[in-house]
Amino acid sequence: MRNLRNLIFLTSLILLTVSCGSSKKSVTATAGEDWTILFDGTSTENFRAYGKDEFPDTGWVIENGTLKVQGSSRGEAGGSGGDIITKKKYANFELSLEWKVSEGGNSGIFYLAREVPGDPIYKSSPEMQILDNQRHPDAKLGKNGNRQAGALYDLIPAVPQNARPAGEWNQVSIIVYRGTVVHSMNGENVLEYHLWTDDWKEMCANSKFRDWPNFINTAEEGYIGLQDHGDDVWFRNIKIREL
Repeated sequence: MRNLRNLIFLTSLILLTVSCGSSKKSVTATAGEDWTILFDGTSTENFRAYGKDEFPDTGWVIENGTLKVQGSSRGEAGGSGGDIITKKKYANFELSLEWKVSEGGNSGIFYLAREVPGDPIYKSSPEMQILDNQRHPDAKLGKNGNRQAGALYDLIPAVPQNARPAGEWNQVSIIVYRGTVVHSMNGENVLEYHLWTDDWKEMCANSKFRDWPNFINTAEEGYIGLQDHGDDVWFRNIKIREL
């Protein structure tokens, strides 16, 4: 009996050790689906500043287990930190994270982004909008709500529009698979579109993106980016799985 108890104890200890060791790199969302943690609440090692080798010295901080961009009230001019991107490029993936925004705040999640010298990230990258729909004027601009939270910015609105108010957490995901892109917000798919198709090119040709070739000819592999738009925004539980 003592030997049996010892065996059970040792087996439990081994399983616990393996579990703790592996949790630093990935988390299993559901059986058979391994996720890579991009931000674990303590380290920014998976990100760097857009156009630079290191993470920004100012403008971005870790606060109570969240990754926070600190507002500067400069709007389009952004803050002192600038946009950040992943160190790794991704092609086919599911990105999952949570965000909350300050009152009147604006930000975005970029994907398939390039680093083009002299160009800001938004000239090459589709963007999932982050916004306080109740207060920020962008919510009333564009067409049919295509600048509100969850939208493919300035192109396709999020339907249903189910973003939570400023100060509350929103859970979102972005799936990219061989050109098909799906935005989900708070448990619902809110839009779908298809890169590189005639419909995509026509949509871009009728938008402010029509003169941005790196946007229209979106990269097949690129960076994930988080925008510094000059407002307080918090991110947490940032993870990705490659498809």
